[in-house]
Amino acid sequence: MDDALQTLADKLRNASERGRPLRVRGGGTKDFYGQRLHGELLDLRPLTGVQAYEPTELVVTALAGTRLAELEALLAEQGQCLPFEPPRFGVAATVGGMVAAGLAGPARASVGGVRDYVLGMQLINGRGELLKFGGQVMKNVAGYDVSRLLAGSLGTLGVIAEVSLKVMPLPPAECTLLFEWSETTARQQLNRWGGQPLPLNASCWADGTLAVRLRGARAAIEAARRSMGGELLEGERASRQWSALRDQSLPFFRLAPGEALWRVSMPDTATPLNLGPTLVEWHGAQRWLRLPQDAAVHVRAAAARAGGHATLFRGGDGQAPVFTPLSAPLQRIHARLKQAFDPAGILNPGRMYLDF
Repeated sequence: MDDALQTLADKLRNASERGRPLRVRGGGTKDFYGQRLHGELLDLRPLTGVQAYEPTELVVTALAGTRLAELEALLAEQGQCLPFEPPRFGVAATVGGMVAAGLAGPARASVGGVRDYVLGMQLINGRGELLKFGGQVMKNVAGYDVSRLLAGSLGTLGVIAEVSLKVMPLPPAECTLLFEWSETTARQQLNRWGGQPLPLNASCWADGTLAVRLRGARAAIEAARRSMGGELLEGERASRQWSALRDQSLPFFRLAPGEALWRVSMPDTATPLNLGPTLVEWHGAQRWLRLPQDAAVHVRAAAARAGGHATLFRGGDGQAPVFTPLSAPLQRIHARLKQAFDPAGILNPGRMYLDF
């Protein structure tokens, strides 16, 4: 174990013995996400650097404190990328934070999410023990896939020290098409296109305009353009728009005083919620809403009726739960996992749910 890892392990062991809460943090760009921040800061930025990269094998291994921008630049030099387009929310975003948050960008519905690309991981648990899960190849799991379990756990189960990720080649061609449609018409057309052999990669509907990004072979892109119609959005402008959607810097995401941003995950065939200003992603499966801070009961009820659930993403008043409350069976499973990985309950206490 190198010096930086040993220092972290010693801090965790000491904190566990004393029952002292720790706040696990990388670049801090996602501090807004989750229920609360609590405990002595455990800074992961000293764990930095790409440990291994095999472009021909489509695998990269990086320490948790490595900046996401640094990793993506390295991949781009080899014509490769993280296809799930993790949101950065700032230049300080790290690889460990990307996995811990488990957030994916516009292409999620077409290519999969963060956990689909996690091959292996090194983790320091709440006892200060260094554990290794998975590996650096795509078929490496026998039994329970702990590496993927940790994606989206917000540091509540352990400190991610190192991650091995599957990467993919950059697409040879892409284009963005625009359509002036209502939310219902856009959703219905996306559902129809989804049943056809089209290179759909991402979609976004807001304020009466649907943007659809196509990615793939040039011949497939040209054929799809002729079939789908629409107005072509110039390449550089399209790139800026999708990047702004990925990092939530579009005007839609600017909250007024007293507003909160809700993320609703639901079947892509579900009808509009009609609760307030809406932006639709993932071909209809992810819907962002700007609503008053006290709208938790209404938005969660509407999401449940549609077969989904709602997350209070930004702007909460500290009263409503950020994540949809768990059923009793799921609550027991979460509690047992927390007890197994972090028996003293010192890691990001209350970040996901206030009772653990």
